[in-house]
Amino acid sequence: MRRWNGWGDDAENNPLGEDALAFLKERVGETRPNRDATQDEALAQVPVSRLPQSTVFSTDARLRMLRARGQSFPDWVAMKSGRFGPVADGVALPSSHEEAAQALAEAQRLGALVIPYGGGTSVAGHLNVPAGDRPVVNISLERMNRLVDVDAECQLARIGAGTPGPMVEAQLARYGFLLGHFPQSYEYSTVGGWVVTRSSGQQSYRYGRIEQMFAAGRLATPRGELRVGGHPASSAGPDLREAVLGSEGRFGLLTDVTVRVRPLPQQESFHSVFFPSWDAGLQAVRAITQADVPLSMLRLSNEVETETQLRLAGHPEMIKWLQRYLGVRGIGPGQCMLVFGVTGSLAEARRMRRDALALAKRHRGVHVGKTIGKGWAKNRFRGPYLRNSLWEAGYSADTVETAINWNRATPMMRAIEQAAREVLGEQNERVHAFTHLSHVYRQGCSIYSTFVFRSTGTPEADYERWRKLKARLSETIVAQGGTISHQHGVGSDHAPYLPAEKGELGMNLIRAMAREVDPAGIMNPGKLFA
Repeated sequence: MRRWNGWGDDAENNPLGEDALAFLKERVGETRPNRDATQDEALAQVPVSRLPQSTVFSTDARLRMLRARGQSFPDWVAMKSGRFGPVADGVALPSSHEEAAQALAEAQRLGALVIPYGGGTSVAGHLNVPAGDRPVVNISLERMNRLVDVDAECQLARIGAGTPGPMVEAQLARYGFLLGHFPQSYEYSTVGGWVVTRSSGQQSYRYGRIEQMFAAGRLATPRGELRVGGHPASSAGPDLREAVLGSEGRFGLLTDVTVRVRPLPQQESFHSVFFPSWDAGLQAVRAITQADVPLSMLRLSNEVETETQLRLAGHPEMIKWLQRYLGVRGIGPGQCMLVFGVTGSLAEARRMRRDALALAKRHRGVHVGKTIGKGWAKNRFRGPYLRNSLWEAGYSADTVETAINWNRATPMMRAIEQAAREVLGEQNERVHAFTHLSHVYRQGCSIYSTFVFRSTGTPEADYERWRKLKARLSETIVAQGGTISHQHGVGSDHAPYLPAEKGELGMNLIRAMAREVDPAGIMNPGKLFA
């Protein structure tokens, strides 16, 4: 069963081992385990619904509570403390576009604000329920979770917007296809959520970000149905698919999505290469990318992340052997690890592996085979579960991500980590900050940083510590010229920083589009823009 106050299946319980706890104590400090509220304690605080009796919306307290939060740090503080804050007054669970449109019409009749819900995995405050006198409803698309149609000749598939990643791939595999969108939230995030937040998967270097996959869609809006896309290409004015991409529920309910699919690959493997320094690894990754070597993934960990991964790997004898081997090859302290994916036909795989390793070797990279890569692939979606274990041990964790041109990548990474150290230092606390480069483009790359710090023991202080950290990091990203979000969307957490990227006129255009389809402003207020 899915956890009601954390990430993932509650049967997955992996407490931190002694080595991991010792490592965190060394880097961050000793702490005490957190105490979580019980579900009954949380339910006792859910207010009575303000909705009149409705055949469309359920007012069940537990149903409402479980859709009131996502997975952002403030969401975690709220769920763990049992203080969910504002909760929607009702939840609709449509099974079709027509039922979704009916629920939206009912919300308008009731004078309610509407928050779309998919997989509940947002880490940017997309699901926050606004406080106020007006009733609020969730329209959850989780029952719209099936493959509707496959066009094998055109390699297109129409999928219900509430379909989570594993169901997408399992249903496509029966026809010999895959979508290839693998965000870390893959287990629970949905195809509709990917589109409206402009999501990027771990193997987007081969398969593309969601905007390359998104061919067409249908929305239920307060002013009626909107269809976008459907042609392989068009010069007939602005592409309305782009208005839907990243719209975060402000323009309506995205109910079904047509995506471009591919045949299942013949072969896939993941390899690891070690470099003597971050600069050497970064230059190698840029060279591989700009040479158009068609790998499926390149993930470069900086010095601290590399050390962290090896220290917590759980195979000390193997790691000792690896370090002896790397030392003989001239790679010691300051080493950085690259994991890259080889996906395709047998001939393609041989060629791309050869080309990637040749370019890595020019930058003093040492190939150590597929063992580490196999481990990464096996655990590629388990990262969020570590957050549960950290919290139980008394530690908090959060992330930020951005994208920047190659010549600014290193200054951006260093500035982000330094900002975290400074803001926690002002509170007489330490932070374990580490970074990886997770997506690459010819002109630049994404930067994804993680921060582990001690919990305070009280929800108010935990939230305040995060608020200061988030603000400083976001200000740093803007000052360094990066995008405020490469893959997590804007929501409410990043909304204050979006005008710096879009400009006044750009923000006015976004607001104008929202007013046209939602003149009363009922759709997901406070997200993307104020």
